[in-house]
Amino acid sequence: MKRTRICDLLGIKYPIIQGGMLWLATAELAAAVSNAGALGIISPLAGMEKHGDPFENFRTQINAAKNLTRRPFGVNIPLDLEYSGLLIDLVLKEGVGIVVTSAGSPEHYTELARREGVKVLHVVSSVRQAQNAESCNVDAVIAEGVEAAAHNGRDEIPLFSLIPQVADSISIPVIAAGGIVDARGVVAAICLGADGVQLGTRFVAVKENIASPKYKQAIINAKDTDTVITCRKLVPTRSLRAEFSRRLLELEESGASADDIRTFLGYSRARKGQLEGDLVNGEAYCGASAGLIKEILPAALVVRKLVEGYQEILRKLI
Repeated sequence: MKRTRICDLLGIKYPIIQGGMLWLATAELAAAVSNAGALGIISPLAGMEKHGDPFENFRTQINAAKNLTRRPFGVNIPLDLEYSGLLIDLVLKEGVGIVVTSAGSPEHYTELARREGVKVLHVVSSVRQAQNAESCNVDAVIAEGVEAAAHNGRDEIPLFSLIPQVADSISIPVIAAGGIVDARGVVAAICLGADGVQLGTRFVAVKENIASPKYKQAIINAKDTDTVITCRKLVPTRSLRAEFSRRLLELEESGASADDIRTFLGYSRARKGQLEGDLVNGEAYCGASAGLIKEILPAALVVRKLVEGYQEILRKLI
């Protein structure tokens, strides 16, 4: 697979990043991905019990990852968490070298993190956001299209329209995210100007992911039309078509206010759907290309298939 600026920036063999799924991105998953030559990512709430201590949970996950891999791994910090600054402090104390920030302004912690030698990647969904992130001195941006699972940008720009426009507008590396599950998506993203790719949903349906078997199987069973965007009055969110998303859509179509929707969502609906497998009462985040995922594999095999598939496509093109 082509060695890109992302490989040199992050010290990884392949320009592939595992998405930072808030409840699911554990040390075990991250280490499996990193040991395969890509970049694994840990999230602060991964595997945490309801109303648990996110700081202790995060510290435990980071230390577990250090014991499971000697290769680079990163952490995901959603900036809309009210305690995101404290999580950044913990990351710096624990000596983690790579941070992915999202859902907020990159100006908040980038300077602090980079001063401590940490590489900062920031998630963007438009050219304007990418340019702002570059002006804040982030090391790279993750350009996320509307095909991505979970929260998306309000402009809902498709990934293959977004990549070249972002790549043309900034000088720092661009990582493509949203609906990429196989080598064809990787090749296409690189051809459009990306320096690497991030995959989320594909790394849900792997053996090392702690996601509920019901959730994993729902992804395997999904067809091309089996994801839907909800919560446009809050933040557009892509999930599986299931009983919960059906009820949520009905509520939105009835003219419910943003406050009504927040009340309906309540606390940790994503945890209920993804960890507990309750697709009636919980959100099941899922990317638009889930219909391409046909089996649950070891994470290392997913990486290997991406690399080998990439090479095979290039041989055919040449």
